Amino acid sequence: MPVAIRPPHTPAEWAAYYQLRYDVLRRPWQQPPGSERVPADDEATTIHALVLATREGENPVALAVGMLQPTGAHQGQVRFMAVAPTATGTGLGRQLMAYLEAQALAAGLTEMVLHSRETAVGFYQRLGYAVVAPSHTLFGVIPHFLMRKQLN
Repeated sequence: MPVAIRPPHTPAEWAAYYQLRYDVLRRPWQQPPGSERVPADDEATTIHALVLATREGENPVALAVGMLQPTGAHQGQVRFMAVAPTATGTGLGRQLMAYLEAQALAAGLTEMVLHSRETAVGFYQRLGYAVVAPSHTLFGVIPHFLMRKQLN
């Protein structure tokens, strides 16, 4: 089922966006709050993507997040992809990547790169990304792989 994917707009949406990034990508490795943020978050060309769950009278809760950072004349890098554990396997990650790829094409980007955690390589391969080379090891324990995809 298609979902609404868009950038965060309100302070509560931004808070939910960063909370999911922290909860999924930093907290499990005892990283400090704030480590889920980078200077590129505030760059005018960075594209943020958010899937929200909202309930009347409650703060929004992020179900999936990701960002696209242009890194060259025709290249963009996907960073900080995260899906809430309660939403894993529902297709939100695939839909979020399709959204980011469409945004990349609209911005004139023709190549996407990302550094995938070892456990997510298969997910990105199913979306047409190819492993280029081993990348870095985050926090000394999470192997990453540089992956690339040409956009049509």
